Amino acid sequence: MAENRASKATPPGGFPDGLETPRRHWAALALVLAITITVLDASMANVALPAIATQLSIDPAAVVWVVIAYNLTVVVSLLPLSAAAERIGFSRMFTIGLTLFMVASLASAMSNSVMTLTLSRMAQGLGSSMLMCLFGGLVRNTYPLNKLGMGISVNAMMVGLMAVLGPTIGAFILELASWQWIFLVNIPICLGTYFCIRFLPDVPRYRGRFDWIACLLSVPVFGLSIIGLDAIVKDPTRAALCLMLAVLAGWVLVRRSRGQVAPIVPIDLLRITPIAFAVGASAFSFAAQMAAFVALPFYFKQVLHFSYADVGILLGAWSIGVAVMAPVAGYLSDRFSIALLCGLGAGCIALGLFWVIMLPGDTIFVWLIAGMLLGGVGFGFFQTPNNKALLAGAPRHRSGAAGGMQATTRVFGQSFGTALVAVAFNISAANGAVFGVWAAIVCALVAVTINVVRYLNPAVDLEL
Repeated sequence: MAENRASKATPPGGFPDGLETPRRHWAALALVLAITITVLDASMANVALPAIATQLSIDPAAVVWVVIAYNLTVVVSLLPLSAAAERIGFSRMFTIGLTLFMVASLASAMSNSVMTLTLSRMAQGLGSSMLMCLFGGLVRNTYPLNKLGMGISVNAMMVGLMAVLGPTIGAFILELASWQWIFLVNIPICLGTYFCIRFLPDVPRYRGRFDWIACLLSVPVFGLSIIGLDAIVKDPTRAALCLMLAVLAGWVLVRRSRGQVAPIVPIDLLRITPIAFAVGASAFSFAAQMAAFVALPFYFKQVLHFSYADVGILLGAWSIGVAVMAPVAGYLSDRFSIALLCGLGAGCIALGLFWVIMLPGDTIFVWLIAGMLLGGVGFGFFQTPNNKALLAGAPRHRSGAAGGMQATTRVFGQSFGTALVAVAFNISAANGAVFGVWAAIVCALVAVTINVVRYLNPAVDLEL
């Protein structure tokens, strides 16, 4: 009977069709906890920037680099670590990443200068990247084919929810305690995650050669593009040089990867039309969300003069919108055009942020809540079907690469959005928060445009 069960669980290709219960439930819990600590930490830190700037006596444009350094570390390491995980094993990479993230969280809480905090955040970013690069491949090997849509929906919902719930939790932590507790709350979650590691699926390893040259080339492609964008206003010459080098490295990397079977930068997946559209739309959607959530705490605190508790309520309205709409959008994505759903979601993000920024300073508080709620509804409505298109569109043997690309796209979009806010503050310290929200609106409108093009190409949905 055991042999019969094994044969039913293993398709002709030799890969088990997901995990059996209860192991699947424990593996899913490990994924949820890992998503919680990585995404929650990255988003919670944003709301603490004003408090960190005050205690460490640094200006807003400089303190934003605490976030940029973290995101840069993640974005330049995701694809190389994804390829490394396929070779050393997913469970081993998960354990190393979880340990590094926990130790670095403690170091961040103990930091007493912007330099030590930035270095600790970079270590956190590396640990976070080791976890993020595994999510797509793990969910693909945890759930059977008939439950894969549900697994993708749960993970996409958790990513979207934690990305906007983090600032709300962070705001209330700051209302009750110091900013150091933003990082200390990670430790008990990390300890709980250790108990679930042994239930993760056994993903087959790839025995091919690791392309160290491609790995090194990927660093300037992503890193120099963000650094160059940040320097556009204060040092145009350095910005132009960084962007030119990033483009040159990208050109060399694409030419090197074009003929490889499983390249570190998965350009083979970008030839799949649904994945290409999903990557572009996801990058600008997360840029819009992150730019808004870096700029809005400054806007609510410095322009509208709200307390941290008020800021937490406003950001919480966005979280409620995400929580309500993400599973609904996952259900609708099996019945309606993904382009239509994602276009409507991105449009609601832009409309909600426009609503908030155009309201007068003496407006009734509930109208601000309504605008934030609309933005959250749009974000939740967008992310679930778009992430489903990205992960489900990839062949199963490339699920690890698809997951790494999904995480890279998300973090690169977040880094891009954060850099836009840094540019806004460099343009005008007094109006930087307002300019940052407008940058978020523009990014959301770009995501709308991508989905209009996707909707006008009906073959895209038919490929899924």
